[in-house]
Amino acid sequence: MSTKQEIINAFHYRFACKVFDTTKNISDEDFEFILETGRLSPSSFGLEPWKILVVENKTLRQEIMPLAWGAQTQLPTADKFLIILSRKKESLLPESDYIQNQVNHVLEMPAEVAEAYTAHFGNFLKNDFDLLVDDRRVFDWASRQAYLAMANMMTSAAAIGIDSCPIEGFDMKAVEQLLADKNVINSEEFGVSAMLAFGYRANPPSRDKKRQSLETLIETIY
Repeated sequence: MSTKQEIINAFHYRFACKVFDTTKNISDEDFEFILETGRLSPSSFGLEPWKILVVENKTLRQEIMPLAWGAQTQLPTADKFLIILSRKKESLLPESDYIQNQVNHVLEMPAEVAEAYTAHFGNFLKNDFDLLVDDRRVFDWASRQAYLAMANMMTSAAAIGIDSCPIEGFDMKAVEQLLADKNVINSEEFGVSAMLAFGYRANPPSRDKKRQSLETLIETIY
């Protein structure tokens, strides 16, 4: 089988699994592989404005249940349950400790390059995308970056026969407050973008994958 066909097969295999088989567990090696594909994912300016919480604590899962209407079957059955965090405005300003650490120590830019890069990023935030008008715009931009990592993790999981389900059905403010009260997150720095469940399907999908045709989705401009 060609590499291209293997990738297409993974996309066909993946579906939003609502109920997982609780008798099957993901191996540490496979889960580390999934997380690594998230870590290696692209992000705008290479700033990786996300963090991933792996919720192994069963009590915390139970406390999330009444706040997450979209995860009522995934929380109790998924082998791995993730909360995807994205950074808020203050930690993404060009002069913030996070951005300065990212460009100077993670990306290892020379001092003069780092200075020009952060100035360019500041112009992007303020002018190109007009993100500094309010706090939510920056968080939403960071969330779009986090979704790239989520997509890659779901596809890589499907490629090795592991199922997943992305979840947005939850009370964002209430979940953030719960995590802050438990000192899991600093709510000034991070917000909750999504949840993501992994495991093995309890049942096959009820129908084949339905999508619009390429002809409908794609318009070529000559």
